[in-house]
Amino acid sequence: MSTPPSGTIAHAPIEVQWLGGQTFEAGRAQGPKVRIDGDGQTAPSPFDVLLAAISTCAAVDVVTILEKQRTPVHALSIRVEANRVDAIPRRLASAVLHFTITAPGTTSEKATRAVELSVTKYCSVRSSLIADAPVSWKVELGA
Repeated sequence: MSTPPSGTIAHAPIEVQWLGGQTFEAGRAQGPKVRIDGDGQTAPSPFDVLLAAISTCAAVDVVTILEKQRTPVHALSIRVEANRVDAIPRRLASAVLHFTITAPGTTSEKATRAVELSVTKYCSVRSSLIADAPVSWKVELGA
């Protein structure tokens, strides 16, 4: 492994194995693997995985923030709506994360603030995207 630049830390290497056609398996050498299908037919596509990564990165933070507020999450789901640039490369143009959170004792304001902090401050996946691909969110409290 190469030495990381000053002010950075190294991430564990990810290995990608081609399985044939447009299908690959990716993950850490000794860790779990995820199947990715370039056509999105037998597994999520690379773009699907990117959207899932943004969502789950944010979700981890939201769960942690609400636990610290003593309103633990009982259920959380996210539906992602995204737009891609029409020209190649068809990169992410924008995304909206629709959170549905069930956390007894929390308020809409606290849940929305937890999501805002996650997406704008803590989510490393979102922060790794280019600045002109806005990611916004909507929060709904479940029963």
